[in-house]
Amino acid sequence: ARTQAIVKKTHRRGIKMSEKYLLMYYPPRKDFTKNQTPEESEAVGRHFQYLKNLHEKKIVQMAGRVEDARFGIALLSVDNEKQAKEIMDNDPAVMAKVFKAELLPFMVALMK
Repeated sequence: ARTQAIVKKTHRRGIKMSEKYLLMYYPPRKDFTKNQTPEESEAVGRHFQYLKNLHEKKIVQMAGRVEDARFGIALLSVDNEKQAKEIMDNDPAVMAKVFKAELLPFMVALMK
């Protein structure tokens, strides 16, 4: 309740609170990390640079993949869902149809 009151008070003062979204990336096949075409590899390189640039701007809070590469994630800190969707849609690996992507609103419980 106290946290909700702080958030409401912050909004009333005109301070913008960022929204969090989890961007899920799914590769096209299980052996993708070991068996990429040159075109897929190039798209993944552009994808990494894209996320790195957004990380430097503090939009991507963290990004990575699970060890077996079944999926990857990026935690976004944005103004609204429209901005998050634009980030997803403009990801080079998504645009090249190398990764499928899913955008989920994310409620942070603990974060350093």
